[in-house]
Amino acid sequence: MSFEIPDDCRFLNSHEWARREDGTARIGISDFAQDELGDVVFVELPAEGDAVTKGEDFGVIESIKAVSDLYAPVSGTVVAVNDDLVDAPELVNEDPYGDGWMLDVEVDDESELDDLLSPEAYDDQIA
Repeated sequence: MSFEIPDDCRFLNSHEWARREDGTARIGISDFAQDELGDVVFVELPAEGDAVTKGEDFGVIESIKAVSDLYAPVSGTVVAVNDDLVDAPELVNEDPYGDGWMLDVEVDDESELDDLLSPEAYDDQIA
């Protein structure tokens, strides 16, 4: 099976992605991760203004199969949260890199993005 892996995203081993956007990073979970989870029924995310730390959990995603922690690919301050996921968590399944995004984070250290897996390395990991 082939999974969508955008060229403009970098990945954690735990399947979260980050996309650089003018001093911030948009964060979500990969197409592979949403497929493994199955139908997402609930997402718990931090509030705007909360700090997240690279490699540490920032929330929870619940599907019909499992409950999983979500891990921050970068450290920084949450500047936006996708509130649409409260009423429509299935957006994570339908469009994991678009409408199913989770957080925008003001990144403390942009070099952390460079430490993440490239799209090619992530593709190798999930192959």
